[in-house]
Parts: sequence; structure tokens; C-alpha cells
Amino acid sequence: MASKLTFESKHKLLSGHEIPAIGFGVYMISPSTTDKVVQEALKVGFRHVDSAIMYGNEKGCGAALNASSLDRSEIFLTTKIPPGSMGYKSTKQAIARSLKDANTEYFDLILIHAPYGGQESRLGSWKALVEAQSAGQIRSIGVSNYGIHHLEELQSYIENGGGGEISVGQWELHPWLDHSDIAGWCQERGIIVEAYSPLAHGERLDEPVLAAIGKKYGKSPAQVMIRWSLQMGFVPLPKSKTPRRIAENADVFDFELDEEDMARLDTGEYAPTDWDPTVDMD
Repeated sequence: MASKLTFESKHKLLSGHEIPAIGFGVYMISPSTTDKVVQEALKVGFRHVDSAIMYGNEKGCGAALNASSLDRSEIFLTTKIPPGSMGYKSTKQAIARSLKDANTEYFDLILIHAPYGGQESRLGSWKALVEAQSAGQIRSIGVSNYGIHHLEELQSYIENGGGGEISVGQWELHPWLDHSDIAGWCQERGIIVEAYSPLAHGERLDEPVLAAIGKKYGKSPAQVMIRWSLQMGFVPLPKSKTPRRIAENADVFDFELDEEDMARLDTGEYAPTDWDPTVDMD
């Protein structure tokens, strides 16, 4: 399936909507430059922008979308409910603020950013997302950084009348962070898995195995990592502020890693470069 993907490909979500097969991440992009950087990504052809309240740059994302010649329906915009806004009432307030800040009538996807706050807060936040989805403020909903125990808690709540569906799950995913158990849990249930930090914040780009594989295909280490993510069935969310690299990160659909190279990248390592709330047992 991955080999047939193009830059314009989309995946069907459990909500009935579609999500582009690759997205543009804006984590750690300053609010003052987000508008310009996102406009560059849209110019290259990205149609999927992954933001979050914690990033502080929803306004820049919205400004870029509104400044483009594209119709709003052509762009998939995501944000996330932060740990500080967990719980039913706080999440409802956060959704309202985000819609205002991004200057948009709806978000294509809102995720719970992390499973903090305890069960009552997590399920309260989910209830608020379900209501906002029913009201047309959000098209699809999901979670980020959830461990399997958190996912099972939520799935049980949904099946017992809580409403909604987990359309998307997002985690740090790359060859040096094995979340195959969580990814497998989601993929078995039709939940789309997104990979944030698919380039491991650049910490692994000097790995000899990436250089060797990149030489074989005439691609950069970053392109190899993004292609690995696509072939794992994930939706990668590479981030860059540099126009050349933004374009490079999009140029990953004209080659396919063979089985041997995919196996070489199956390192089995578990080395997060970011936070890892999946292990939170609360």
C-alpha cells in the first residue's frame, strides 16, 4: 500500500473524513515565524498542518491558511488539548479559544495531547470533544501519547455509551523508538497512527545505516526516515523552518525501501527524544 502513495494521497478515518498521508509539523516553530513557514509548506504542496495549543502558534497557522488561495476544505488542520486544559469544562473552553485563535470555523482534528490528569479528567475531555464534534466544531477526534492502558480505558468508555470514535493516535515514532505494541493496537482497530518527530529531532541523522540506505536510493537520511514511516503505515509529521528542507521532506514518494532495508531499520531500540507519557500509569 505504502508504495502506491503519492504526496496527494489520503487515508479514510473512522469518522468518515480523510486525512492526508503526510503532514507538516509546527512544534518549536516560533509564533512570529509560523505564518511564513506554514505558507512555505503550503506552497510546496503540504495540505496537512499539525499544531497544538502548547506550541503557542495556532494564530500563525490560521493566518497562513487564510492568506493562501486554497479553500479551507483543502487543508487538514489539527490542534491538541494540553495537560493544563484537561477535564470537561476546561476542554470546552480550550476548544473555543483555539477556534478563535486560529480564526477557523472548525478543526479537522483535535487530539488530547497527553493522558495526564487521571481518568475523570481524561474522560471529561473526551466528552467535550465528542460534543464539539457533534456541533461541527471538530470533524475528527483522537489522542496523543496514550499508553495501551489509556487507550483501553477510553475504548471501554466509548463502547459503554461515551460516544465518538478514536480516529487518530499520535506518538513519537521512528526507527529508534519502538512503539510497535501501541501502533499495532491502533492499526488492528482502524485507527490512523501519526508519527511526530519522525526525524528524531535530527539526533539520528548521522547513523551509518541511514547513510548507507540513502546512498542506495539517492536520498538523504531524513528522506529515508520519512519513507520508513510511510511504509510502516504511519502518517509522518516532519518539521522544518528551511524552505529547502521543507521541499526535501515532501520528496519521498518516488522510491520504496525494500524488505531488507526495512529490516535494517528495525532496531528494536526504545529511545525517546521527547516526553513519553505512554508510561504514565495513572
